[in-house]
Amino acid sequence: MNADLVAHARGMIEEHGVRFVNMQFTDISGHVKTITIPVHAFDDAVEHGVWFDGSSIEGFVRIAESDMYLVPDLNTFAVIPWERGGHAVTARVICDVHTPDGEPFAGDPRGVLKRVLRELADMGYRYNTGPEPEFFLFRRDAEGHPVLEPHDQAGYFDVSTDLGTDVRRQMVDALQAFGIVVEAAHHEVAVGQHEIDFRYDDALRTADNVITLRVAVKAVAQRNGLYASFMPKPIAGINGSGMHVHQSLANLSDGKNAFVDAASGGLSGLAHQFIAGQLAHARGFAAVVAPLVNSYKRLVPGFEAPVYVSWARNNRSALIRVPRVSPGRPQSTRVELRCPDPSANPYLAFAAMLAAGIDGIRRGLTPPAAAEEDLYHLDAEALRARNLATLPGSLGEALAELEADAVVAGALGTHVFERFIEGRRQEWDESRLHVSSWEIGRYFETF
Repeated sequence: MNADLVAHARGMIEEHGVRFVNMQFTDISGHVKTITIPVHAFDDAVEHGVWFDGSSIEGFVRIAESDMYLVPDLNTFAVIPWERGGHAVTARVICDVHTPDGEPFAGDPRGVLKRVLRELADMGYRYNTGPEPEFFLFRRDAEGHPVLEPHDQAGYFDVSTDLGTDVRRQMVDALQAFGIVVEAAHHEVAVGQHEIDFRYDDALRTADNVITLRVAVKAVAQRNGLYASFMPKPIAGINGSGMHVHQSLANLSDGKNAFVDAASGGLSGLAHQFIAGQLAHARGFAAVVAPLVNSYKRLVPGFEAPVYVSWARNNRSALIRVPRVSPGRPQSTRVELRCPDPSANPYLAFAAMLAAGIDGIRRGLTPPAAAEEDLYHLDAEALRARNLATLPGSLGEALAELEADAVVAGALGTHVFERFIEGRRQEWDESRLHVSSWEIGRYFETF
C-alpha cells in the first residue's frame, strides 16, 4: 500500500474527526454496497482487508464459497460531505473485491474494467472517458414517498423556471468535496431533468465518479425533500435520461491524444478503427450500457436518443458523434457514444465499450461513411439504401445480441457474463408477464 496515500487518509481522519469509514463496492447491477467499520479498525483494513459474505451480493458467489474480502483503494478516500458534522463523521473508500486466496474476484465489476484497461495498456494506450449522466428530480408526498411529479417545469438551460438551481449547486459542492472536478451543471431538455458533468479523465476514475455522483445526487435530493431518479425513461412522451460518454485513447509514452492525426489535426486512423469496432459491437454491448427493460423506452426515434448504428461528425441522431473542438486544441479530440444511460454499471459499460474499440483496432476495421443528415427524418427507403442497422428494440433482443457477441462476453468474463445474462433475463421475463395499464386501457373494453 502506498505510504503517502495511507498518510493522507490518516491526516484526513485526524483533521475531520472521522469516526467511521464506509468500505464501498458495487454489485453487478451497479448498486452501491457498503460495510461500515469504526475508525480504529481502519489501519487493519488497509493492511489485511475487510472480510464479508459474498453470497449475499447479487451476481457474486454461492453460499458454499461465500468468503471474500475488500481491499481499499486509498486514491478514493474522502470524507462524506453530508456526514461531516455531529458525532458520527464518516468517510468512504472504494474497494476492490478479492477471493480468500488473494486473487482479484472475477465477479467484481471494478476488477472487470481494470482487466480490460490492462489489456489496453499492453497495447501502449490509456482509455479516457467523460460521461454525462442525466437524472430527474421528483417531488415527494406528505408521507415522504416519491411521486411521479417533476420538481419544475423548466427546459434546456432555463433560468427563471428552473427550481433546481440551488439543489444542483449543493450537488456540485458535495461532488467537489469528494475531489471530483465538476465542469458544468444545468437543466436538461425535459421538465425536472438535470445534468452534471465532471472532468474528462482515466476511465477507472470516471467510473468511480459516476458511482459517487449517483450516491451524492440522491443524498442531496433527499435532504431537500426531493427524489432523484436515474431511471432512463420515467415519463412517457418526453426525453429520457442518457449518459453520453466522450472517449479517447492517449499514448502511455507521451500522454498525447492518439485520436488526433498529427498531420491534418483530424481523426487518426486509430480513432476510425476504434469507431468501427464500437459500431460492429453496438448491438452486442447494448444490454450492458442500457441494461433495463425501461432503457428501450428511451432508445426510440424522436427524443434525441440514438437508434441507428452510425457515426457522424456533428449529427446528434447518430450513435457515435465526433464533437467539434476549439481551434488550437487538438488534444480535445474525442468521440461520443450516445446510447448508454445512467442505470448502467459504469465499470461494465466502459469495459464493454473499450473491448469493442480494441477489437476494431486489432482487426483494422474501417467505419462506414459518416451519416451527417438527420436520420430520424429519413424514410424507410432511404434507410434501406443506407443499410443502417438499428439498436435492439427491447432488452430481450439486446440480451440475445450480447449472448452472440464473443468480444463483449469475453470482456465481461465468464462469471459476470453468465450472472448478468441470468439477472437481466429474469427481469425481461417478468416484464413480459406483466399486464400494463396501457394494455388495459387499450384492449379491456374493446375485445
